[in-house]
Amino acid sequence: MPHGNTIHESLTAVFQVRDFPSDTPAGQDAAGRSGTSNRPRKAGQRTELAVLLWQRALDPQAGSWSLPGGRLRDDEDLDTSARRQLAEKVDVQELSHLEQLSVFSAPDRVPAPRRIASAYLGLVPLTADPQLPPDTAWHPVTDLPRMSFDHGVVVEHARTRLAAKLSYTNIAFALAPDSFTMSTLREIYRAALGYDVDTTNLQRVLSRRKVLTPTGATAAPGRAGGRPAAVYRFTDSELRVTDEFAALRPPT
Repeated sequence: MPHGNTIHESLTAVFQVRDFPSDTPAGQDAAGRSGTSNRPRKAGQRTELAVLLWQRALDPQAGSWSLPGGRLRDDEDLDTSARRQLAEKVDVQELSHLEQLSVFSAPDRVPAPRRIASAYLGLVPLTADPQLPPDTAWHPVTDLPRMSFDHGVVVEHARTRLAAKLSYTNIAFALAPDSFTMSTLREIYRAALGYDVDTTNLQRVLSRRKVLTPTGATAAPGRAGGRPAAVYRFTDSELRVTDEFAALRPPT
């Protein structure tokens, strides 16, 4: 079937590491909204890599969940379109990292008219708290709701890209706060990779690659007391390759 009016759109899988209540449906608190990311983790919470989704109110596929995005304007490039869509539609303006992921162009990916999607990976730091519209929420990538069209495939592509880059780049800077303890950074890596990470080994690897810089400060002791934890920051706030042959693997 010929397509005379092909539409080019941008879609962005925006990830953030967030805390979700353990005793409520994935991605929601007791009021039915998303989990929190910018306060200390409490008992009864689980830390997850989350993706930002909005729920479709109209057909096609009303009630399903979509990635934020929309049509490319005649006067903008794809990067500008992706950032504009996030700012206008879901109030995400504090992106630490944005990169093009892939192009999705199957003729039947959405109902006519045909749409070709340039998909992006976007990362939001742990401390960001955008004010979401009522139809928008964070969802754990391990427990996605019913997704629109091929948007679930886009999320999986984005998560795979993120996990790969955590092995050989400093991309975790885009998920972390400005300063942090190693236990906080370990939780970020664990959530993004989907498996546990040893804190001592993580610190050794990242320090050897000159990814981390000690701030000289220490964090206040927790309720259990003990030695105050050292506070670090990422040496760079832009993406760079740290070891092109490296690979973080799950524990055996």
